[in-house]
This record gives sequence, C-alpha cells and structure tokens, in this order.
Amino acid sequence: MKFPLSWLREYVDLPAANAHEVAEKLTAAGLKLESIESVGDDIKNVVVGEVLSIEELAGFKKPIRYCSVEVGEAAPRWLICGATNFAVGDRVAVALPGAVLPGGFEVGSRKTYGHVSDGMICSARELGIGEDHSGILILPADTHLGADVVELLGLRDDVIELEVTPDRGYALSIRGVAREVATAFGVPWRDPADIEPPAFDDEAHPASIADPTACDRFVLRSVSGFDPSAETPMWMQVRLARAGMRPVSLAVDVTNYLMLELGQPLHAFDRSRLTGPIVVRRAEPGERLETLDHVVRELYPEDILITDSSGAISMAGTMGGLATEISGESTELVIEAAHFSATGTARMSRRHNLVSEASRRFERGVDPELPLYASWRAVQMLTAFGGGTAEAGVTHAFVDVEPATIVIPADHPDRVAGVAYGRDTVVRRLEQVGCAVVAQGAASGQAGAEAVPADVLEGPARPDPAELLVVTPPSWRPDLTDPNDLAEEVIRLEGYERLPSVLPAAPAGAGLTEVQRLRRRVGRALAAAGYVETLAYPFIGARDLDGLQLSADDARRRTLRLANPLSEDEPLMRTTLLPGLFKTLVRNVGRGFGDVALFESGLVYRPEPGAPAKAPVLGVERRPSQEELDGIAAALPRQPLRVAVVLAGEFDRSGWWGQGRPAGWSDAVEAARMVVRESGLEPVVRADRHEPWHPGRCAALYVGEALVGHAGELHPRVVEAFGLPPRTCAMELELSVLEAALPGAVQAVPVSSYPVATQDVALVVPAGVPVAQVEAALREGAGELLESIRLFDVYTGAQVGEGNKSLAYTLRFRAADRTLTVEETTAARDAAVAQATTSTGAHLRTA
Repeated sequence: MKFPLSWLREYVDLPAANAHEVAEKLTAAGLKLESIESVGDDIKNVVVGEVLSIEELAGFKKPIRYCSVEVGEAAPRWLICGATNFAVGDRVAVALPGAVLPGGFEVGSRKTYGHVSDGMICSARELGIGEDHSGILILPADTHLGADVVELLGLRDDVIELEVTPDRGYALSIRGVAREVATAFGVPWRDPADIEPPAFDDEAHPASIADPTACDRFVLRSVSGFDPSAETPMWMQVRLARAGMRPVSLAVDVTNYLMLELGQPLHAFDRSRLTGPIVVRRAEPGERLETLDHVVRELYPEDILITDSSGAISMAGTMGGLATEISGESTELVIEAAHFSATGTARMSRRHNLVSEASRRFERGVDPELPLYASWRAVQMLTAFGGGTAEAGVTHAFVDVEPATIVIPADHPDRVAGVAYGRDTVVRRLEQVGCAVVAQGAASGQAGAEAVPADVLEGPARPDPAELLVVTPPSWRPDLTDPNDLAEEVIRLEGYERLPSVLPAAPAGAGLTEVQRLRRRVGRALAAAGYVETLAYPFIGARDLDGLQLSADDARRRTLRLANPLSEDEPLMRTTLLPGLFKTLVRNVGRGFGDVALFESGLVYRPEPGAPAKAPVLGVERRPSQEELDGIAAALPRQPLRVAVVLAGEFDRSGWWGQGRPAGWSDAVEAARMVVRESGLEPVVRADRHEPWHPGRCAALYVGEALVGHAGELHPRVVEAFGLPPRTCAMELELSVLEAALPGAVQAVPVSSYPVATQDVALVVPAGVPVAQVEAALREGAGELLESIRLFDVYTGAQVGEGNKSLAYTLRFRAADRTLTVEETTAARDAAVAQATTSTGAHLRTA
C-alpha cells in the first residue's frame, strides 16, 4: 500500500512529524515499512503557461509544432512540441530553461527542427505524476498564469509504502492507516466514511443475492446525465499516481480513489448495457466471461459472479466484464459496492491467476458496513466532477450476519505478555482498535466464566466473573476471532518495547543424546577427511530416477508428488540423496572445480505400500482424536535419515611433491566404513549389484544382518545421464539403521602397559573370496589376544597361481596383564591361520 503523507494529513491532525517519524510509529504498531520516497523535491522552474499560437511545421515524419506560450514574463516563449492534444488557449506546464525534471533531467534552450526551443511543454510522465506520455498535460482554464506547477499540483510530497500482511487488510486504505497513526500519536482523526447517506425507498436497479455464502451485502446506486468527457481533477490524478495507480477516466478514477481511501472496492457499470436484474451467484458449468483485460475465461463452479439476464458480467471482487465496461459514451452509470466472501475471492483469484487491487482487499477482509457509505461518496464525486444527477433510489440486498463476540479475562493480555497493563488499559486499547467492550455481567446479566475458552485459563483457577470482558470486534477487523488476537492488539499498541527480555531457565539434562552425537560425529569425520557439506532441495523428478537406471519395480520409484511444486521438472519428494549431490557436483565441475568431494545428510521420503493417498485435513478448533492422529501417521511416508558422498577428480592432489591419486571406488567404500565406525560398530563389506553403481565395483555394507547402504563407482550410464566426470564414485548409507544399532555409551578400555607383539602372515585365497571374509576368520581364530589387524598388501601374479590372490596382514597381539611370549603369539597366529583355512580355503604363502 503506497500513499502520500499529505493524503494522510487530511484525516489525521498530525503534529510536525516527518514521514520517517510516522513510519517509525507504524512499525512500532506492527505494520511493516517497505519504503519511504520523497517526490517532487527535484522539480524546479516549471510554471503554468497559456498557448498563444501554434505553427505546424511541415517536412518531418511526425507532427511538429512551433508554439508561442505566455508564462507571465515580459515576452512569450517559443517552444517546439511533438504532441497534438492541446489547442490555442490551453493552460499547460512549461519547463523554462534551467528547469530540472524528475530523474535529474535538465531543460535548456536548444535549436531543433530548424527553430530554437526556449524550454519544454511537459506531459504527466515528465512531471512524475503518471505514465501517460501520449500527450501534453492540460491544466484547468482558471489556473493562474505563471504559477509554480509543483505548488499548484502538490507534487512535493513524501510517499510511504507499507507491506500489508494477510491479517491487516484494513491497512490497505488511508482510512485504516489514519486510525493507526492517530492512535500512535494520540491525536484526533476524521473517518472519511463518517457520512450519512440519504434514505430512499426506491431501488436503483433490481438486484438479489442467490448464494449467501458468496456475498452478504450488495449495494447499487445510479447516476444519470454523466458527462463521459469530464476530466478527473488534477489533485485526484496526482494522488492516484503517487499511490501507484494509473489515471484512466473520471468514472474509473473515482472508484479507484475511494478504494484507496476507504478500502472498499467499487465497480461502475454502463446501465445501458445491463439487461434485467442483477444476481450474485456461483458460476454454472460451461459459463465463460471476457474480462476487462480482453481475456475470455472459462469459469469454475466455485467462482463468484455478478450476472444479469445475459449471463456473467463480472468476476465478483476481482475484475469486471468487458460487455458492461464504461466507455467514452457512457452517460448512465450504476455504481456497485459489495461484501464478498474473502475465501471465495482468494480462491477464484488464484484459480484464474488474476490478482487485482480489488481482490487483494477482498481476500484480506473488507468492512461489510462500508458499501452503503462508499457507494454514496462515489455518487457524490461523480455528480460533482462529471455533471451527473444522483438518481433517487438505492438497492441494498443483504444477509443478516450476527456480530461475533469474544469473552476474555481482563488480565489475559497481562498473562500473555508478562506485563501488568491493568483492566483500564486493556479496555482503552481495545476501544481504540474499534471494539465495543462491556463487562460480562452487564452483557448477559449472568455471572460465571463458562464462555471463556479453556486455552486462556492458566492452571485450575477460573477468573472472577466480574473481571470478564465481552468484546465485539469492529466490522473492519475480521481477523479478531479469539482472546489471543485481542491480547496482541493490547500488546502492540502499548508497545513491543515494553515486553521484558527474560531468558528461559535452562532445564537440567544430560546434554546431547547418543543419536545427536552420532550425527555430529559423522559430519565432523567426513569434513575432516576432506569432504565438503552441501544442502540440496529435497525434490527430484522422474528424469532423475531414470538417470539412476532404476528398474520399474525399484522401491525408490515409489514417491510422493507435491501438490504445488516449485518446479514442474522436480515435482517429487526425494527417495535418495544422490541426484541432489550429482547436480551439485556437475555445477562445481562446470565452474572449474574438477577435484570435488561432497557429502550431504538429510531425510528421504519413502511411502509405505498401501498407505492412504491423502492425509486428513484437520481444523484447529479442538485437539485431534487418536483415530485422526493415527490416520495422519498412516498417510505419512517413512522418513529415514541418510548420508551420502560423491567424489570426482583427484582424491590426493598432485603437486611439487609428486603425482596425485584419482578418487576411486575404494575411497567411497572407506568413507562408508568411516561413517559406520563413528557409531562404534564394525561394518561387514560384501560385493553387490545395486543401481546406480557399477555391477563390478559396488560394495554393500552390513552391520550384523542389517543392510546399511552401498558404495562404489557409478555405472557409466548414470555418469552419462547426469553429465558427471568419468569414474565418479559415490556412497549412500542409512544413518537411521546405525542409530537403531548403537551399542550405547562407549566404555573406555584400560590401556595396557605391556608391549605389543607383531606377527605378519600372507595367505593365498581364491580371487573371488572377499577380503572382509578372510579378515573375519582371522579375528575369530586369533582370539581375545588380538588387538588389531591390518591388510598391508594385495598381490596377484604367477607366484600365487592363476585365479588366486595373496593377502598380507599385520596382526598385533597384546595382553592386559603380562608380556606375551613368542610361543603365545605364534600359537594365536597359527590359530588364526587355521580358522582362515577352514572358512575360506586359505593357505600360507611360501614364496
């Protein structure tokens, strides 16, 4: 909402406060300031002139006029002008040599089209009061010659722009802002809607409401003998332009002006184009309407329409129809003012992607008492400026709506804010908002607190009936529906700065849980290993799943589709972290970073088979039942926490120290091992085939019999589909599985003061035997004396025979209570080899 400060001062007796002070008060009252703009200060040396003569210059591609203009000086000025909408005798705005126009544009004398132009005749856009550049701005004939145009038109002003939230619809008007400013400064104000329309028994035009859920107030008034050529007063054009609206014609400008001033959208119909009575109803199947923007719209059954015998003539509260548009020949007008359903207008506006100034106000809630007063003010202005006659009669169709009341303990704002305001302050502030406040006993003649909602009581105590207030919110505040809304009004008007800053008491506890510690340890471990954490949107598309080469029956293809996705290319909730990491990797490589190691942890969304397609939508008026909560839980997908990495380029960088090492599948497997070890568990690694990994370079990681995830090199088709660098590697683990298998608090093992005994052993095994299986057999056979085992060499060649491989391990033995003898370590080593021979067919390498 943009408005000039001068317009606000018309209704508020402001002290000598500037725009910034006014904006500070509005911000303190809870309204968000968007901007403050000083306009007109840079316009200089523009005066009123009268056109004395016009000479048409020939020989040019466009009309060029050489004009003599009297500006109140000793001699007329001669000016070149390309506009043709003015004549001899017209009063115009003239920028004299040395003048400055908005934007710092300087005007001087110059020779053009073979003549010297001693200044410039200005259009509305050149003066910064609109976008009209089609012709010269024509001033009223009685305008004083030589007068300063800036002072004459009130061009010097401060324009304040507020960002109005959905619950503050009243602030989309000068009336609403004036009330807030007057309260903030503690000064009187004048309500522009405080008028008394004359009473009429006759109808202006027959009208009725067919659907009370769509409209509860509909008012029509008529004007006859209107002059369609009448000009909008210049002060009104300036105010409209300052508020960001384009002046169009007198009839349209009056409705727009009153919408900005009062907050009540109005619409003017050409009565000669109306056929039969007007009816407000919902759309019927197959109906269409060509709106003022020349778009033919297919209407929906829920749309709210204004209709006559010919069908739809307007989309209620959003945009009028072209068939009944005011034209340059319209002399008979019907002015419509109504109160339409806020929800219905909002939904219709979004269905048709049609947002107008009227719909912005209706969807936030318009004062239902305004239509009678706003329509009468419109008639008064049209007759005053357009020479028409107000016809005797008014159509007022309405549906009785009982005003809502709220029962609130007088100390409820005190308990919400933690500040002792007192009963008198609460009553005074609520009355300033416009509420009617009485004690409950005075309102009902009964004592008791039965009408007080349970959520405003604190503990078992019930308030004294004498301290209960019955509050009737004003018609312009539909957002005030419960005691907490009223408490907020008291708190904001008293000042948010009065609220004390009290730190909450830290509850006793044991710090982070084991699960929280694990998540932090995993992130720190990966970062320490050289991986950079990223954060991607949790959305994917069907193309991503195809790129992963997933089979048709893969569980990761069972996804949730968003009702309103940010992008049509990614309408699904992710079932794997990999696509987001792949896209981040491609973006980095495309920007010159070829050696990349990334990781991400986050939730994935895995719908359960047979789950309801849609969760129930519950209200907020009561606590959901257990059955309703179970229904929501059944519709929700499983949301396990996962961690994934992706690697490309060099893992060990090249430099002056020598050649680096490219990232490989073993690095991805080691990253997976690292994550599992952070949980205090030892992973079991097995070869596997699982998309999107290469079938020969894919490892599955288990903890016990539970599958944790996969790691390895990506399939070449996946690399090609996502545009990844060759031999890109990745891993993805499910942290939720590790969290469920956590062994509990880690028990510190006493450090032995006795020396370690080392034994090396080289085993020959078939090439297809997994290293993890050999290692597990050695651990089992070595017994409790084994402290650690490390694979330090893998060899294949003629010395071990075709189809075999040699695995060399270092075994470290240590006892907690003694120094081990050679015989003990040899026996433990032999037992380990024997177990490996039995389990894997291994034998000692002899050469």
